[in-house]
Amino acid sequence: MKNLELNLEDPQRLCAVAKALGSEVRIRIMQLLNECSMNIVELAQRLNVPISTVSNNIVILEEADLIRTERQNGVRGVMKLCSRKKDNIFINLGKAAPDRVESMFQVMPIGQYSDCWAEPVCGLVNSTNIIGRMDDPTIFYDPDRVNAQLLWFRKGYVEYRFSRQALTDHFVTCLEVSFEACSEAPNYRKDWPSDISVWINEVELGTWQCPGDFGGRRGRYSPDFWPLSSTQYGLLKHWKVDDKGCMLDDQRISDVTLDQLHLEDKPYISLRIGIREDALHQGGINLFGEKFGDYNQAIIMRLDCMKKSGNEGRNEQ
Repeated sequence: MKNLELNLEDPQRLCAVAKALGSEVRIRIMQLLNECSMNIVELAQRLNVPISTVSNNIVILEEADLIRTERQNGVRGVMKLCSRKKDNIFINLGKAAPDRVESMFQVMPIGQYSDCWAEPVCGLVNSTNIIGRMDDPTIFYDPDRVNAQLLWFRKGYVEYRFSRQALTDHFVTCLEVSFEACSEAPNYRKDWPSDISVWINEVELGTWQCPGDFGGRRGRYSPDFWPLSSTQYGLLKHWKVDDKGCMLDDQRISDVTLDQLHLEDKPYISLRIGIREDALHQGGINLFGEKFGDYNQAIIMRLDCMKKSGNEGRNEQ
């Protein structure tokens, strides 16, 4: 449902909506748009009023954000197609509630990347078997990749796209990403450093020097078919960005702030995890899903948000 929330803190918008609903003609237009979308001529015919009268009232309803209009090509030229934009209007006449931070979580399976580049050694594994051939970069484009629970490469990156739907009526105060990862060595080797970098919306947050590729015991969630001689688990890392900078596991790692990420410029929030081509320690990466390694989680993005004043509520089904 599409809700509009109004309060006394935004009197200009409150007056615009009150004005829009203070006319019998405009109320009748809203009633007709409950049935279906209509153009100006259709509305005028149904209301038995001049087209100019409908056009003037449509402008007022559109300015109040109660309807939307789109240009429609027709026999008589271009017409405005009108449709209702809101289902409910809520008016709070009391004192506005203090700002409240909401935490919104998105879980991304490691195999659901939208872009990648991988060079051998590399591979993908699901919870029951190896996907395709080992050390073949083309397997990273196989449809079965979405079921991956462990992926690895010596050079390259994987990039994920998270929904930014929540940002239509909220602004972000903090963004955090967490995932389990380690270096990529032959079999496994605990003293195998790798410089693993993270980017949000193509802005590099910083680089974590992972100390090694971990094995020697089975990961808590690693399947039994996976040999003990191979990588078994990683470290859970938390990357957090706010208006003060970027933290990695509560240690400041860079001066990148939320403003620099331009979170509202695209219809998604991109996350890239990989090895820079000029990295000092190019020790590769293993990335773990919820059914592999020591932690029962995929990639998690947390957005701490506050509601935008005077904006419509989130769409709810």
